[in-house]
Amino acid sequence: MTVSRALRRLLRVRSLQEEQSRLTLESALGELHRLEHALTATVDRERRGRSLIQASAQTGELMDRLAGFEETRSAGQHAAALEPRIDGMGEEVADRREEFLLKRVERRQAETLIQETEAQESIEDGRRGQQALDDWYSSRLYRDGNNEETDAEPAVSTARGLASPTNAVS
Repeated sequence: MTVSRALRRLLRVRSLQEEQSRLTLESALGELHRLEHALTATVDRERRGRSLIQASAQTGELMDRLAGFEETRSAGQHAAALEPRIDGMGEEVADRREEFLLKRVERRQAETLIQETEAQESIEDGRRGQQALDDWYSSRLYRDGNNEETDAEPAVSTARGLASPTNAVS
């Protein structure tokens, strides 16, 4: 019972599916990290706007104060737009991770099935080999035993022939 080509093909397909799933997970993770980095940049932009407002309060520059207000406002809008996208991408990453893990389990199941089949085949080969050795040894003993019996039978029959009552009378 050898491992069928279909099982090996199944393992290959499962491996390819796992690899594809891993790549989509990595892509989704990359997008999530890009969005998180954009949110961090937005927070920094808001911080710079506030510091510009504080600096303008000390210097009295109206343009700096207006620029600071505008930076803070636009950073808040940008953050508000990014947060739902980050949440959505987080859910997508979770879905991709689950899909990847399922594909990994399927591949490992196929591998286990092949390994168990190969182990069973190895055990059966060992049993067949042992049975062949046992048969060979048994036939050798039987053959050698029959040669001794055939050599011993004429001697016994000759002895019987001498001791038989018909031979004693003549």
